[in-house]
Amino acid sequence: MNRYESVIILSANASEEAMAAFGEKMKELISANGELTNVEEWGKKTFAYDIKKEKEGFYTLFTFEAKPEFIAELDRVLRLDEIVLKHMVVKLED
Repeated sequence: MNRYESVIILSANASEEAMAAFGEKMKELISANGELTNVEEWGKKTFAYDIKKEKEGFYTLFTFEAKPEFIAELDRVLRLDEIVLKHMVVKLED
């Protein structure tokens, strides 16, 4: 299994309940396919430029271990969710 970090930017216009539900959904998805190591909520930040016509977003960092095949599934799930503005998954060095 490889170690990964994923930064996900959620819409600041989303409700607190929607953000909490998304966080729980991500924790369950990652835990079912690997091992969730750490979750850091960086809070709301203002963008340098608009992303999907929004000026602010809520940042969350997930650190986890998973098999490489899971990353494609994670990417698919994040693209389908309307609350996600941007996301990036990076493989960490050992």
